[in-house]
Amino acid sequence: MTAAVDANGQTPKPIECRAWVAYEAKKPLTMETVIVDPPQKGEVRVKIAYTALCHTDAYTLSGQDPEGLFPSILGHEAAGVVESVGEGVTSVQPGDHVIPCYQAYCQHCKMCDSKKTNLCASVRNWTGKGVMKADSQSRFTVKRTGEKIFHFMGTSTFTEYTVVHEVSCAKIRKDADLESASLLGCGVSTGLGAVWNTAKVEEGATAAVFGLGTVGLACVEGLVHAKAAKIIGVDMDPGKFEAGKKWGCTDLVNPKDHPDKAIQDVIVEMTDGGVDYSFECIGNVEVMRSALECCHKGWGESIIIGVAGSGQVIQTRPFQLVTGRVWKGTAFGGFKSRVDVPMLVDKFVNKEIKLKDYITHQMTFEQLNEAFDLLHAGKCLRAVLKAN
Repeated sequence: MTAAVDANGQTPKPIECRAWVAYEAKKPLTMETVIVDPPQKGEVRVKIAYTALCHTDAYTLSGQDPEGLFPSILGHEAAGVVESVGEGVTSVQPGDHVIPCYQAYCQHCKMCDSKKTNLCASVRNWTGKGVMKADSQSRFTVKRTGEKIFHFMGTSTFTEYTVVHEVSCAKIRKDADLESASLLGCGVSTGLGAVWNTAKVEEGATAAVFGLGTVGLACVEGLVHAKAAKIIGVDMDPGKFEAGKKWGCTDLVNPKDHPDKAIQDVIVEMTDGGVDYSFECIGNVEVMRSALECCHKGWGESIIIGVAGSGQVIQTRPFQLVTGRVWKGTAFGGFKSRVDVPMLVDKFVNKEIKLKDYITHQMTFEQLNEAFDLLHAGKCLRAVLKAN
């Protein structure tokens, strides 16, 4: 079994660095000096180059996440360079460029073996508890207080250095721009994959996308690549329509413009019975119902992408499903992280998919709380922070 090693061929030692700590829900994050322990068996320590904000980070910070743990280091959309590896790690080595992925892919657990899902089970029991598998402990300690800090989604990228499981570490080509590539850790991958993998949209199909943020626009991009004939963008903020048109929406609808009619009825009328596919990218259970009910009876499929608050439930008349509509969900767009993320990076380098266009704000690591304010105000698609 290979030994733990850093870039100098030495045994890894603890590293001190800056990190943003979420001490409690609904409060701004606090910059701390943290001690990041060396990677243990099956782990990789990564020097984060760029990290982006995703609505999932804000969702957990809001206190609505049933798995939300505090204090923790949030962040799950990033790219960086391997600083050191733990015992037994063979798929990456110091100096490799990587994207930490919240969705692991071990290739040999029951879930991976099934070939039916990308939901790997190898480390899920530990990442859901904010710790690492090797010893059920955190690798983060606040220097000032000695307090241990939970990991988040198995990634924790709001820090200059993080430790992730090898099975959650996607090695990518070194000529790819890390700032842009960071977006493939969640949002853009999720939207593209919802279209390509979960729905498997065919040429000539009709579709509706609810929510024109980063994930929604990535769905639109995926639909354009799939050669969908009609792409309806739905959002209550008309300020997002320009981006929707730029990305490829053929129609744009604001539910506020139809106060006397349910949005699903508007879409059904626009499409002679409903769309072939719909994508809910908001996390609102009422919108999830609208997204299903705007689908065509007999074959329409609605893909749930947005994450709703703890305790919320979806509902519709059973007749909607009896008459052939299908409700599906997707995580990370169905992509198998360590295999598919490098493929997506290739597509970006070959100019087959957008990434840079999603970045509306380039910020310093110190501006994280400002970036959250922009996200809450709906004034950005992706704010990317330079960490190192």
